[in-house]
Amino acid sequence: MARGLPHGRLGQSAGLIRLKGVVKTDPESFILANTSLMAPPHVPEIRLHLASEAHELWLKTEEELEEIGLPPPFWAFAWAGGQGLARYILDHPEIVAEKTVLDFASGSGLVAIAAKRAGAAHMLAVDIDPWAGTAIRLNALENGVTVDFSGDDIIGRAVNADVILAGDVFYDRDFAAGLVPWLRRLAGEGKGVLVGDPGRAYLPKDRLEEQATYQVPVTRALEDSEVKKTTVWRFLAD
Repeated sequence: MARGLPHGRLGQSAGLIRLKGVVKTDPESFILANTSLMAPPHVPEIRLHLASEAHELWLKTEEELEEIGLPPPFWAFAWAGGQGLARYILDHPEIVAEKTVLDFASGSGLVAIAAKRAGAAHMLAVDIDPWAGTAIRLNALENGVTVDFSGDDIIGRAVNADVILAGDVFYDRDFAAGLVPWLRRLAGEGKGVLVGDPGRAYLPKDRLEEQATYQVPVTRALEDSEVKKTTVWRFLAD
């Protein structure tokens, strides 16, 4: 997800390998060194490897991230849309129980882990950031569940799943323009398509049906408030 990050300075971080003058990163060691296990405030049943305001990871500039070969670490934060969607799935397990489920733009894997804990028969987390694959594997292991991962760009493709979940994905105009018709088509095929959103600018409300609303605590360093009103929506079929 293409969101801005706080800017600042920091020194050498753990989990880095220098090779012939080029800084390389080992995802697993970097994640373990730069995050802590914590429960997202709206989903206390689940523990994730997340960055907190006390961690150096918050302070990296985009230039520093690029230098060490690290894409913007969206997997390190529990975004409001994902927290709301995960809460809804845990409170309504019948939505995913015994079904094949896909979590799109999975990030930390929070929603995927919630769905698996709610009884999903098969859980696939999809994110084009390869670092997310490592984060999801570590987080799934911590929560005692199995989540498969794909790094493919699947927008516009056929999906072999009964339920598609997507937390906090309508933050960019161009991205939303490609996402909306795809999700509507999947809904038209009879699949359940649920999204969690805290009021992002490009949410297509006219094509959605509200399911639940939550007040989700978030980190002011990433958002414009300490609590975000977050709604879970179901995509309507064409």
